[in-house]
Amino acid sequence: MTKVKDTASLIGDTFNPFPEPYKSILGDSECKGLRDLFGLTQFRVNLEILEPNAQSALRHWHTKSDEFLYLLEGELCLIMDGGEQVVKRGMCVGFPGGVENGHHLVNRSDKQAKFIVIGSRVAGDKAYYPDDDFK
Repeated sequence: MTKVKDTASLIGDTFNPFPEPYKSILGDSECKGLRDLFGLTQFRVNLEILEPNAQSALRHWHTKSDEFLYLLEGELCLIMDGGEQVVKRGMCVGFPGGVENGHHLVNRSDKQAKFIVIGSRVAGDKAYYPDDDFK
């Protein structure tokens, strides 16, 4: 039987996998992985919390995996190849795999921002970072 989970009681991961200088650039964030709570294997789903002045990731795009974001709380700046757009609570955005549109989120406010990210898990997927020499 599937049980309902309270995300407030989950301890998130604050580990940043990027090496310096990227780690310092990204700032403080917390990622609560939710897929393993339910044994999900077809997609990943995370509750992410960005502190003020933090970034969600280096600007990137995926060769095969789709990404979807829904903002629960706060306000973020979405930076893409085509420019910037403010994302507010209740707004969502998606990025199809294979579309070369480097993107990431930046918290330029003085409050935390919380969002859900859902991404497909496609074998052979690669991420590209157009602004950084990172592989």
